[in-house]
Amino acid sequence: QVQLVESGGGLVQAGGSLRLSCAASGVTFSSYAMGWFRQAPGKEREFVAAIAKSASSTDYARSVKGRFTSSRDNAQNTVYLQMNSLEPADTAVYYCAAKNTAFTYTTFRDRYMYNIWGQGTQVTVSS
Repeated sequence: QVQLVESGGGLVQAGGSLRLSCAASGVTFSSYAMGWFRQAPGKEREFVAAIAKSASSTDYARSVKGRFTSSRDNAQNTVYLQMNSLEPADTAVYYCAAKNTAFTYTTFRDRYMYNIWGQGTQVTVSS
């Protein structure tokens, strides 16, 4: 059974940090490009970060660039999102997603290209 499970969300003050993890099972993790998305109440799900299956390439939304870093450990079947200098605008449910791809260095911003999703983890940043 293919499954992505996020963890690491919580409540943090503005300026603080959190590290999200997304553990994959039931897939050959190294064959998948990974993405992070978030959805705030009443808003569309939006792209946050992406990492190629080889971890050689990353991509970030402009709103998080320089504050968030995505990494992955293919031996542990896990992808991470390190979030620093958090702002109240970062409050949302964060989802990881996986896309099977033959491309080693490609990242994907389009959420419709991902076919496996986690259940999400809540991140709340207080001012």
